[in-house]
Amino acid sequence: MSTQNEHLGIDTPGKIIAVHLNYPSRIAQRGRTPEFPSYFFKPASSLASTGGTVERPAGTELLAFEGEVALVIGTPARWVSPEDGWSHVAKVTAANDLGLYDLRAADKGSNVRNKGGDGYTPIGPVAISTEGIGQDQWRVRTWVNGVLVQDDTSDTLKFSFGQLVADLSQHMTLETGDVILTGTPAGSSVLVPGDVVEIEVDAPNAAGSPSTGRLLTTVTEGTHEFGDFGNKPKIDDLQRIEAWGDEAAHAAAVAAGKASPLESAGEDPGALTSSATGATGPLTPEIRELLGGVAVATVSAALRKRGYVDIFIDGVHPNHEGDTILGTAKTLRFIPFRPDLFKEHGGGFNAQKRAFDTVNEGEVLVVEARGIPSTGTVGDVLALRAQVRGAAGIVTDGGVRDFAAVQQFDIPVFSQGAHPSVLGRRHVPWEVDVTIACGGAAVQPGDIIMGDRDGVIVIPPFLLEEVAREAAAQEEADAWVAEQVANGAAVDGLFPMNAEWRAKYDAERQANEAK
Repeated sequence: MSTQNEHLGIDTPGKIIAVHLNYPSRIAQRGRTPEFPSYFFKPASSLASTGGTVERPAGTELLAFEGEVALVIGTPARWVSPEDGWSHVAKVTAANDLGLYDLRAADKGSNVRNKGGDGYTPIGPVAISTEGIGQDQWRVRTWVNGVLVQDDTSDTLKFSFGQLVADLSQHMTLETGDVILTGTPAGSSVLVPGDVVEIEVDAPNAAGSPSTGRLLTTVTEGTHEFGDFGNKPKIDDLQRIEAWGDEAAHAAAVAAGKASPLESAGEDPGALTSSATGATGPLTPEIRELLGGVAVATVSAALRKRGYVDIFIDGVHPNHEGDTILGTAKTLRFIPFRPDLFKEHGGGFNAQKRAFDTVNEGEVLVVEARGIPSTGTVGDVLALRAQVRGAAGIVTDGGVRDFAAVQQFDIPVFSQGAHPSVLGRRHVPWEVDVTIACGGAAVQPGDIIMGDRDGVIVIPPFLLEEVAREAAAQEEADAWVAEQVANGAAVDGLFPMNAEWRAKYDAERQANEAK
């Protein structure tokens, strides 16, 4: 322990505090948006250094990595403001917040056992001074067996580093050397014995582009099983899916011999995900009701106020006049055709089939077809499968094959139109549940997809509630304005409403609410 901390230039921390959810990409995966940060403690005995090993205990299967930015407190902090919080951070390093999903049920949220095991908090290898570097300039990346699996930046965080320091300082003194783990982005998944995970934190746009270097950990198989005198490992299908990231990732791991199959194999996995969690995600019944009568154009205006101007999936139109669409995104990505890649990835249970076969109730399947209309990215069989599974719709920036047949289905399909081509002409089905570019818009799994005759937009989940409430209020005001115009009022001063018209509107609305 002391050797590790000496080369980091920090003392053994009195406290290691970890944040549950912080990156929007991870929040979207989990389907719940926290209003405020929440935390758990990790013991100092869980610390480990780079180049070491971590045991997956005997009888367990779901040891997951989480690449994170670790903050090291410099000057003690007590009752500091969010604006001042960052100034109390002296150094930044890389951390791996390892956790054993097999013991989550036993911990009931405390994370004592599933996150506190020996070696479950590797940090390092170098701590970077924060002098001259802002809290929004950091990047964290994770590789597993040489493949990049996590890549995100601190300017996207739901809760800034300064806010975390300030919030914690309301409850306890943060002492010099204390460490705060600031949350992990999407991409966290399961490690198996023999896997090598590497994590790097850097500030690529700061002077000198300082980096921690790669924090390396190798997973080994443990030999000691847990005794009967305490809670023993226990997992279910929901834990398997959450640990691996999603159903598709788990299915791929099963196919590769790295994971055990779902106990509910043969049943509807979509039913498991929704009913087992009891979660509705950000699209609660209240939010759905708010957006029920709201135009996409109104929501896009609310997003524009917040700086989101490239949220349009351009060039797509509904297959039924009057169709609307509202749901969470499940993504499918095609890459340009190449014979050898198509031979390897185009047959069997390929990414396209996996996407349509695992889409869940309320999800919108969003397909990146590289904006090429001369592609049949959806056909009648796949569209029917999505409808049977309860999908809220399909959006593709390519074409639709069997267009007339697909029109006979109830499921809304937004596309660039009809085209008879089959798979293997322009595309290779490549991957599912990743960030894609569809119609010029970035789409991540869990984003909110909303569409009507004007077009389709992408709403970041963490903005959904405030945007929905603002748009619903604006829609109500716009309807009142339209009524005044229909009664002969001029638009000057009315659209948008000046102070006089606003007073009339507010008075009439209050009177109606009082009835």
